[in-house]
Amino acid sequence: MWAQYGFFVLETLTIVAAILVIFLGLLLLRSAAAKAKKQSGKIQLESLNALYEKRWLQLVDEAMEKKEAKPLLKAHKKTQKKLAKAERPRLFVLDFKGDIQASSATGLREEVTAILQIASPQDQVLVRLESAGGVVHGYGLAASQLERLKAAGTHLIVSIDKVAASGGYMMACVADEIIAAPFAIIGSIGVLAQIPNVHRLLKDKGVDFEQITAGEYKRTLTVFGKNTAEGRKKLTQEIQETHGLFKDMIHQYRPDINMDEVATGEHWFAKKAVTMHLVDQISTSDDFLLQKVSSQQWCVYLLTFNQPRSLGSKLRHQAHIAITHLLGRV
Repeated sequence: MWAQYGFFVLETLTIVAAILVIFLGLLLLRSAAAKAKKQSGKIQLESLNALYEKRWLQLVDEAMEKKEAKPLLKAHKKTQKKLAKAERPRLFVLDFKGDIQASSATGLREEVTAILQIASPQDQVLVRLESAGGVVHGYGLAASQLERLKAAGTHLIVSIDKVAASGGYMMACVADEIIAAPFAIIGSIGVLAQIPNVHRLLKDKGVDFEQITAGEYKRTLTVFGKNTAEGRKKLTQEIQETHGLFKDMIHQYRPDINMDEVATGEHWFAKKAVTMHLVDQISTSDDFLLQKVSSQQWCVYLLTFNQPRSLGSKLRHQAHIAITHLLGRV
């Protein structure tokens, strides 16, 4: 009897286990499908006209007497009816907050592609740019995305509220117009390469370092090995060539700049940068957008590309932000 009962329990457990395996398999398939769908990302469009109007109506309702508010609301209603029938050009607003790797270029390329699919000749793009620079290839790609807009004939405006230096200014110089807040940091038109070397420390500790390369300049300077004068000379040459490309790009888009004056690696506040033709106008992005919306001649949209991140990706992103912030403070 006990043997039969044991077999019955085993059979039951086997069936339950099989059901659980099938159920877990379906959950994994569903999760994988959902993840694949999320990874495709999504373009979101928000009307800043509607946002500003909502705030204005709230202020009128809460901060004004009814006698004062009534004629304003009546006039506003008539204006809105006229605007609903009118065809107005669009201003697309993009946000670019750059880190060392220019990782925001991933979203920027999707946003630019979306705009190019629907933009008409009278439309404009405003990029609210904030970056202290970073790797050349990352910011080169980000600048190339803005060049796509220029190539399509779209009027491009870059606003700088805090900083656009080095790779950040490489992006900004592409614009037809550059506006900046009075104390925004502009410039740093230079190239930097730095690498620690612990060769003497390893030598003192009796540690040998072996490095085998094919190609004379496969590795110029190294962290662990002994650096040579030839390696330093080659890296210096590469840095100077990169600096030359940087200057050529700025001269292409802003020919009035005195390159000998600005390409020193220095930075300036926007008030000074205007006199050096690095910036065209002193203004915050807030004033610029308020003017566009208040004129009632533009449909203003905030366009963003959102791609959900996995938990691991979020943790890596937060760690990267923390390290970047720490390095910035140092």
